[in-house]
Amino acid sequence: MTSYKPERIHKIIYKLSGEILAGPMGFGIHMETVNRIIDEIISLKKLGFSIGFVMGGGNFFRGASAVGDQLDRFMADNVGMLATIQNAIILSGLLDKRNYPTEIFSAMQIDKVAKFYTPKRAKTSLNEGKICFFCAGTGNPFFTTDTAAVLRAIELDADLVCKGTKVDGVYSADPNKDDTAEFISDITYSDALNRQLKVMDMTAFSLAREYNMPIKVFNITVPGNLKEAILRKDLGTYVHA
Repeated sequence: MTSYKPERIHKIIYKLSGEILAGPMGFGIHMETVNRIIDEIISLKKLGFSIGFVMGGGNFFRGASAVGDQLDRFMADNVGMLATIQNAIILSGLLDKRNYPTEIFSAMQIDKVAKFYTPKRAKTSLNEGKICFFCAGTGNPFFTTDTAAVLRAIELDADLVCKGTKVDGVYSADPNKDDTAEFISDITYSDALNRQLKVMDMTAFSLAREYNMPIKVFNITVPGNLKEAILRKDLGTYVHA
């Protein structure tokens, strides 16, 4: 039985990858997918949760790409960070049109479209009930948006990091490559590290373990799961101390 306790969850930081927003197209914005996610965000917000989203940008640009490979790493990462800002603006704008107040916080200074991120500013917006979007990663090259999600969760005193993926959670091996891969519903940081399971990149995962920030990994491609991952003990994988 999982040790996950939904009743203790009030403030959540989601890691939302760009490739999810691209849906079946693989690039750009797939409006059917994005509108579904917007509906689910609203459904979750109606339950009273305090929620923020750390945005990825892979639907527009990846550092590990034909273009990125031709650039210095720090330059490719900067382009990727700009891509996350585009996604934050799109989701924020769609929620605003539905009369749900939002705030965009960027780790890069881009004052015309987003506030510069500080924990104090973000806490104020979350306390005001706004749905917050965190973009431009950590503001530094060489760090992933996985790391940004854990970092923001720690800074903002969140109860949980939720990582939406294309599989049901953590497996003993890659389920897309290994038919014998077994689903793991509940695991400690130490067990995940010892078994070298790819929950998140190692910097993000080490940070989560050091500050005891629990992680829920779930399949975001299944309609309703963005909310159900929070409410249900038996959905996804819970990673904890």
